[in-house]
Amino acid sequence: MDKFLIHGGNQLYGTIKVSGAKNACLPLMAASLLVKGKIVIRNVPNLRDTRTMKKLLEIIGAEVTFENGVMEIDATNANNPEAPYELVKTMRASFYALGPLTARFGRAKISLPGGCAWGPRPVDLHLKGIEKLGGKVTLDEGYINIETDGLKGALLHLDISSVGATGNLLMASVLAEGETVIENAAREPEIVCLIDFLNQMGADIKGRETDVLRINGVSELRPIEFEVIPDRIEAGTYLITAAAVGGDVLVEGLDPSHLKAVTDKMLEAGANIEINENSIRVSSTDQLRATDVTTNIYPGYPTDLQAQWIALMATAKGKCVVTDTVYEDRFTHVPELVRLGIDVKLKGNAATVTGVEKLKGAPVMSTDIRASASMVIAALMAEGRTELHRIYHLDRGYEDLENKLRGIGADIKREKGPEI
Repeated sequence: MDKFLIHGGNQLYGTIKVSGAKNACLPLMAASLLVKGKIVIRNVPNLRDTRTMKKLLEIIGAEVTFENGVMEIDATNANNPEAPYELVKTMRASFYALGPLTARFGRAKISLPGGCAWGPRPVDLHLKGIEKLGGKVTLDEGYINIETDGLKGALLHLDISSVGATGNLLMASVLAEGETVIENAAREPEIVCLIDFLNQMGADIKGRETDVLRINGVSELRPIEFEVIPDRIEAGTYLITAAAVGGDVLVEGLDPSHLKAVTDKMLEAGANIEINENSIRVSSTDQLRATDVTTNIYPGYPTDLQAQWIALMATAKGKCVVTDTVYEDRFTHVPELVRLGIDVKLKGNAATVTGVEKLKGAPVMSTDIRASASMVIAALMAEGRTELHRIYHLDRGYEDLENKLRGIGADIKREKGPEI
């Protein structure tokens, strides 16, 4: 497996460009199954996850090409409405195929994510919604089987404001007969992007950027060309990196409105920030102040930037508490960050960080996409050398991370290992 070798201490100077949003792109790719004809999606990041979704679409029978950030998908001859365990276990977003396959073919066979058992799982929100739309759901040998004689509009109330369930039910309902209403729908920019994509294809979805979506079913959709929004989590990671390490960095190709909760907290912590139309500049400040963060659903502070905030607070003055209300057990990065010298204590869904004078490099291990990013930030802050292992996690969510960081002065290089 590949690893990063990082020597900390270099301040960062220059411009870094944000890629297209992975979490917006994956549902768009799945939604392409709803239409016959060639869909063209631009600003697609070249990531392990987008390549996995491409493979899934090809298994289903779509023709897919991907080059230089442009993906062309033609699902005209798709004929195999199945998402196998081998792919779903590596990427939960494969579950996004559920809604489009049910709407397009009237049947679907999807592996339970990660082979998880039937019961009170997050996928229940997806399945309850599909059942209300008229799908018959059964479980057989770890696979969800759905059959329907035709989906019909319904009132769907989500107990939790789930991005995945909102996306899946949107894609299932655009071709359903009659009106569907989704209450407590997710409002994340990635859902707004999906709504724009579907509406441009001919869907009739109202309530954009609200938590109540009204979908009037249509008989068919048409192929279009579409550009993916910028990745707000990648952008936030680079903003936090620049504030943590120091220097003068312009992060460009982003939408500042998607990052207001993050930049507000950075300003509260004393970061030096200049917000422009499609870029944000971060430059050195004397010392950051310890600042509490509580994650929440959008437009709150994102859980996907919780780990990075802990790294940022490592040398801040004082003590702060980072609380995650979205995923209460999302702190696997804490023991690894402690190895780099961060003073952080975990209790339940809250981490208390006390600022220290300096960090010191050490061997550490990635545990998930965003936790890995926090370790890169901490390693760039630390004195000496850090070896970051299992960076395939980072390759799922950050396009060309090491080269982007090297371009602004980071001492980071990839050491190749055997393929996993």
